[in-house]
Amino acid sequence: MDHLGELKEFARLHARGQGISERQVAAVLPRITNDVPGHPSSWARVWTAEADRLAFEGRSLDACRRYALARFPYHGDDVRRRAQDNCVRTFDDWRRRRGVERMVLDHPDGTVACWTSGLDTRRRRPLLLIMGGIVSVKEQWAPLLPRLARLGYAAVATEMPGVGENTLRYHADSWRLLPFLMDRLADRARVSDTSVLGLSFSGHLALRAAADDPRIRSVHTVGAPVAGFFTDPVWWPRVPEITVETLCRLTGAADDNELRALLADFVLGPDVLDAVDIPVGYVVSSRDEIIPPTERQLLGSALPRVRFKEFDDVHGSPAHLGAMRKWLIGSLLRARLTNRVGGRRTLPTAGARRSPVEPGAVAVTPGATVPFGAASVTASGATSPSGPVAAAGFADAGSRRPHPAPAD
Repeated sequence: MDHLGELKEFARLHARGQGISERQVAAVLPRITNDVPGHPSSWARVWTAEADRLAFEGRSLDACRRYALARFPYHGDDVRRRAQDNCVRTFDDWRRRRGVERMVLDHPDGTVACWTSGLDTRRRRPLLLIMGGIVSVKEQWAPLLPRLARLGYAAVATEMPGVGENTLRYHADSWRLLPFLMDRLADRARVSDTSVLGLSFSGHLALRAAADDPRIRSVHTVGAPVAGFFTDPVWWPRVPEITVETLCRLTGAADDNELRALLADFVLGPDVLDAVDIPVGYVVSSRDEIIPPTERQLLGSALPRVRFKEFDDVHGSPAHLGAMRKWLIGSLLRARLTNRVGGRRTLPTAGARRSPVEPGAVAVTPGATVPFGAASVTASGATSPSGPVAAAGFADAGSRRPHPAPAD
């Protein structure tokens, strides 16, 4: 598939996760004939025009979602950079009076921007870090934040190095961003009880960080690379070009060969995985064209507390967004309950264990049902049939259009 074809497949798959209907996407795609920067019929210009129209009408969140598509897969030209800036600006307009705050942190290597909800110096709640993949900006996730705060979390949505407003370079030690965030949030969240909800490549960062930092108590991810993606020469030719191009951009690699040399240092070996003794929830897509099936096999044999959910779908399981979101939130709440009852991992500081329910937190007991958007999630991980969770999409770069798959 050529570059423009992959872009259009992305729109069909991922717009749904942002609340853009197939009819709305179908009305836009025929007008896009190229990806030449600045061309009136180019990908970025057409999506930007759609977003501008919605912003003029005062529909800030709808505009934000179109700007996120316009800047895909990364803001590498002037039109995409403006779309990236407007994506942030329109979300900033929408989030006011909705309990979402903006936070910008100075990192030794650059700047990290976040959207937050539930941070409080007086009532420090368990921390939930939310991070997208290599093409997912935080504005796609941030509408989740008020609901997660109502579940008792101090929730923070941010981006991987090199993505969106994050100006850091992506490299093998990028996992250290998570401990950095926990350190900076320690006065406003209970960072000794941190969970990470990370998509794909940010799931890889979370697993690596969890091996080193005992403050991370659970990880929940969708199609995270572990080892084979980074080193398997047979699998690599199957990886979509958009994924490869984006990784080159984020790492600074000049070409495919340099990229593969850099990625060899990203492998999570037995020494790392043996240290991940926490609940891990991992969504597997049986027809994943980005992540090889050997990753599931490796995690299943190496992690003592991993749970898998498989969908017959491509990377990110975009045809099963509702079921996938429910399972991830159920996994998050299950791990929270397990850690309260008493997991195997020791907290990093004396006195870090608290009473079962923190001030300002929501009690989660076995079988309890907690509302989450249009769905209800039980602590056992089951969900009510009341509809999909209204949240940001969980699919990543370069996923191709799924074939019809049986319902779960």
